[in-house]
Amino acid sequence: MAEITSVHPGFDVSPVVAGLIGATVLVVSVSVTVFVWTCCHQQAEKKHKTPPYKFIHMLKGISIYPETLSNKKKINRIRRDKNGTPKETGRGNLLVDAAESGLIGSDKAPDGPNTTPRVDQLPIKVDYGDELSPDQSLTPGGSKTSSPSSPGEDVMLGELTFSVDYNFPKKALVVTIQEAHGLPVMDEHTQSSDPYIKMTILPDKRHRVKTRVLRKTLEPVFDETFTFYGIPYSQLQDLVLHFLVLSFDRFSRDDVIGEVMVPLAGVDPSTGKVQLTREILKRNIQKCISRGELQVSLSYQPVAQRMTVVVLKARHLPKMDITGLSDPYVKVNVYYGRKRIAKKKTHVKKCTLNPVFNESFIYDIPVDLLPDISIEFLVIDFDRTTKNEVVGRLILGAHSVTVGGVEHWREVCENPRKPVAKWHSLSEY
Repeated sequence: MAEITSVHPGFDVSPVVAGLIGATVLVVSVSVTVFVWTCCHQQAEKKHKTPPYKFIHMLKGISIYPETLSNKKKINRIRRDKNGTPKETGRGNLLVDAAESGLIGSDKAPDGPNTTPRVDQLPIKVDYGDELSPDQSLTPGGSKTSSPSSPGEDVMLGELTFSVDYNFPKKALVVTIQEAHGLPVMDEHTQSSDPYIKMTILPDKRHRVKTRVLRKTLEPVFDETFTFYGIPYSQLQDLVLHFLVLSFDRFSRDDVIGEVMVPLAGVDPSTGKVQLTREILKRNIQKCISRGELQVSLSYQPVAQRMTVVVLKARHLPKMDITGLSDPYVKVNVYYGRKRIAKKKTHVKKCTLNPVFNESFIYDIPVDLLPDISIEFLVIDFDRTTKNEVVGRLILGAHSVTVGGVEHWREVCENPRKPVAKWHSLSEY
């Protein structure tokens, strides 16, 4: 009979070690399973959930987004004659609200200041001009073609054709900017213009979009569709469409051709797409909604050649969030001529329309560069899910566009080492 020999393993594992290994494997497996399930769940929610302020942009009938809107409704074509009387050229009815006449009236914009502060002894420049384009850097006043929107000029600014529709299943407002006719010449060299259109939904200005720039034309055909989600049909009566027609300028600020204000109280898209033609009117600065106020303090140290900028507080900011509040912060840009040489920003103040910042920034600025220095303050609403939106802007220094800005800069230069704090109204960006 063969001898039976016992076989011993090459290594022994204690029960404690085996238990730890098993527990570790179990924890890792559960964690991976939970992570994969969470990712799949979030992905499924994104596919079935529409963001409250998402919009679809269609260019010449081709949607940038995969989702398209199919509308097979009849079209109501409405056109206004020169007397402002609506004429119906298609089926359906359109009631024009009486308030529209007041909103799109041709009141003259306020003239600039008749007299400028005496600043002969200061190393600063006084330049009262139109507000700079957000797409352009700060530039000194240069030779430009006179804008037809300036006071005292009676110039035909053309007409804008667009359509308004509402998609009930998606709770979306659909605006199509079709074309413009008879625009004025803004570039004297080419005897043409480079038009584009900015559109804003008032009064909250939550939705801000713009078309592409069309080169060298006075009869632009845009054919661009913007679809805005999260707008209940019951709120349409309180909204106003604001179209700002501009001419792009590569080397300086863009020229404002005019504007069109369309209260939706007189438009009923429930029966189908409503096509409208409105005359482009001279821009009325007085009708711009207040963007709030910002208090800042400036102090210049000539020996150390340093400028101390303190962002103190803001008040009466517009409501930017769906909760009726904002999450503002301030971005401070320092320009030398047209070039930005420094940028800083404050902390975000959550859920407030009257934030208190009390944050200071120090910039090294030689005395000989002071005449060409401009300080730009941008009040921005922070948004975690979408792009941050500029609430308003303030410019102090060589390119101040308001009397208050020039006066503040003058006091800072005349009183070295002394902090000078002032409130300023924010302008539209």
